[in-house]
Amino acid sequence: MINVLIVDDQSLICQGLKTMLELQPDLEVVGIASNGEMAIEQVVALQPDLVLMDIRMPLMDGRAATITICERFPNVKVLVLSTFDDDQYIVESIRAGAKGYLLKDMPVDELVQAIRLAYQGYAQLAPGLLEKMINNPWGIAKPIASPELKMLTKREQQVFQLIAGGATNREIAKQLVVTEGTVKTHVTHLLNRLDCRNRAQLAIIANSSLTIVEE
Repeated sequence: MINVLIVDDQSLICQGLKTMLELQPDLEVVGIASNGEMAIEQVVALQPDLVLMDIRMPLMDGRAATITICERFPNVKVLVLSTFDDDQYIVESIRAGAKGYLLKDMPVDELVQAIRLAYQGYAQLAPGLLEKMINNPWGIAKPIASPELKMLTKREQQVFQLIAGGATNREIAKQLVVTEGTVKTHVTHLLNRLDCRNRAQLAIIANSSLTIVEE
């Protein structure tokens, strides 16, 4: 069972999401919060597996709340669900540590699947948002300089390129003929070497890098 905390300042949206999500046998809404401050309090009290976070709210916005939750509760996944597809909101959410950024007009079945995948650790972006982030002016998706690329081993470069193509750990493991545990180790090394907070940011940077320097 995936325990979900819904954070949104519009009560009708919260109740609608709660009703839809609880139709799923593996999802349970354990709480609702109307702002970032309340979200942090609810995370402490309820210990949810995943927080479905709005971005624009009074008192404390979703970005600030995401930073606090990701730093204090690293096992809790945060998935932003917003009306706005503004580049800056997307970039700031990923930088804050969110597992992904989704839009409220997406089909319910896609939202449910995104929650399940985010819970498993996979980065989630609404269709079309990856392209927006690659071309954004705030620098998160700037190409990596050659010295940074030269730090990567040949196998890390292969994993890096496969992440750029949207491959999951299982798909990468199958293609490279290694275990999923080995892939996870390579992904961890990539996150550390390239100074990324999560797989979503790593995928964005991988897509924006025009070339990989071969050893």
